[in-house]
Amino acid sequence: MKRRMLVMLAVMVAFIAAIGVVKFLQIRAAMAQSASYQPPPEAVTTIVAREEKWPATLSAIGTVAAVHGVTVSADLPGIVETISFDSGRRVNTGDVLVRLDVRQERAQLAAAEAQRDLTRLDLERASQLLAKGVVAQAEYDRLTAEAKEAEARVGEIRATIERKQIRAPFAGTLGIRQVNLGQYLDGGAAVVPLQSMDPVYVNFSVPQQEAGVLKLGSEVRVSADSVAVGGPTGRVTAINSVVDEDTRNVQVQAEFRNPRSRLRPGMFVEVVAGLAAGSPVVALPASAVSYAPYGNSVFVVSDLKAPNGKSYRGVMQRFVKLGGGRGDQVAVLTGLKPGEEVVTSGVFKLRNGASVLVNNKIRPGNDPAPKPEDS
Repeated sequence: MKRRMLVMLAVMVAFIAAIGVVKFLQIRAAMAQSASYQPPPEAVTTIVAREEKWPATLSAIGTVAAVHGVTVSADLPGIVETISFDSGRRVNTGDVLVRLDVRQERAQLAAAEAQRDLTRLDLERASQLLAKGVVAQAEYDRLTAEAKEAEARVGEIRATIERKQIRAPFAGTLGIRQVNLGQYLDGGAAVVPLQSMDPVYVNFSVPQQEAGVLKLGSEVRVSADSVAVGGPTGRVTAINSVVDEDTRNVQVQAEFRNPRSRLRPGMFVEVVAGLAAGSPVVALPASAVSYAPYGNSVFVVSDLKAPNGKSYRGVMQRFVKLGGGRGDQVAVLTGLKPGEEVVTSGVFKLRNGASVLVNNKIRPGNDPAPKPEDS
């Protein structure tokens, strides 16, 4: 009985060992097959990196302001008698915009002129009598003062009449009228906005570390929804002497010619200011960069070797440091050399060592100054 049990145990051990050997051989064969498996190549587009010299620029958001801009207002109270302008029209310096009712002042002026003429006659008579010694010097001095006072009164009333003619203080473009005929205006009441449209200022802020690089006379370009990129060009005319304590930015003002009035006061614009001659960078399409919180990277195409020793076209991930952008392009400062072939589309599906199939029939945009198709 004991012998039979030993034989059965030996048979079971041999059977289990045989099954283990078979499974071991199967697993080793599967591992070898898996190690030699090469996934199909991913279709990508590429570009050969090249070095370019980009001018050093600074981008900011600015606001357009008129060189001269006011809301024309009434100097003295009165009733609107005539309106001599249309909203949105251009006016010249001194053009009459609104006349207020001055009938009372004209009556006062007539009375003052009559009084002035009378004091002149009295002064002339007193002068003749003074020469004959009939009138005292004190009486003559009193009449002289009265004549001057009457003349000053006439000038005062004439000035009041003139101040009730509201004129354009400078040449510019009017806004929308804010008064009506017959309306009573208080002193200081708004009549119409007036803006000098050519030239105009663009005010923007730059970080304090860039303020020392930006100089008076530096070239500045602006673009906006109604202004084409690379359109108006101006010059820096003033740099604030004080740094804002809250933002640590410095206020900068540039002047632009605006003959077609495309830049309007209050408009937001994108400002691009030139800082220096620039430095060489490697320019790539923005689609070539894989952006990630731990670092930005690109995939470089080169000849790699598979585990079986065969050569294939694959990619290696390369971390890079990026600079500014220009149109469809982005500047690579470090991590990439000119002449290397870089993947420009399909980077999201790649990994280190992945094989690729390059097809450059259709490439992503790589224009430093792209324009909308419907512009």
